[in-house]
Amino acid sequence: MQDAALRVDKWLWYARFFKSRSLAAKHVQAGEIRVNRQRISKASAVLKVGDVLTFPVGDTIRVIEVAALGERRGPAPEARALYHDLVGPMSGGGDTAAIAAAE
Repeated sequence: MQDAALRVDKWLWYARFFKSRSLAAKHVQAGEIRVNRQRISKASAVLKVGDVLTFPVGDTIRVIEVAALGERRGPAPEARALYHDLVGPMSGGGDTAAIAAAE
């Protein structure tokens, strides 16, 4: 049986957004992660199914909804089942696909 909540650093690692749990915790402590539009700064903050996360990964901004909490860091297909991408990766440089299509 799954718990009703999971630490945000653990979930980000399970969902494969960060290579290590400590790296995920570092991003949370730096204030780079928002849960339901609220900036969080503690890696022990808990997530529930339905929460919306906003955070940078490289030069993109991700907006995702938690679909499941997960029980382990599994392979990529299992990790993708943990979330729904609400807007797709947003690049800081604009939509390069739209620019290329317009040329």
